Amino acid sequence: MATVSYETCPTSAPFFGFLGVTAALCFANIGAAYGTAKSGVGIASMGVMNPGIVMKNIIPVVMAGVLGIYGLIVAVIIQGSIVVPTASGATKYSSFTGYAHLSAGLCCGLSGLAAGMAIGIVGDAGVRG
Repeated sequence: MATVSYETCPTSAPFFGFLGVTAALCFANIGAAYGTAKSGVGIASMGVMNPGIVMKNIIPVVMAGVLGIYGLIVAVIIQGSIVVPTASGATKYSSFTGYAHLSAGLCCGLSGLAAGMAIGIVGDAGVRG
């Protein structure tokens, strides 16, 4: 019976790791930007209606900004664990690790996107109501 050789550390594996870095950074910051913009509109309208309580309603903007920072932290952690290939092109970065970093980045980024949208909607409706 012939043995089958599987390539567990292909040169394409870091692509998926860097894709996870990109997903974490981009999606989390899109969510943070949406949350900041949407709740900022509510704060601007509150400034017209009742200027005395504008500073009390700044919490959704801060929460949305934290989402972007969290996405940046996860992206830096994932990027730091991606191993540079040797001069011959061989890498110790496996496909499993690449897919794990992709899923971690997608998990962080898409949850940051959803949380940013929720913060924006609630932040806008909460300060008006």
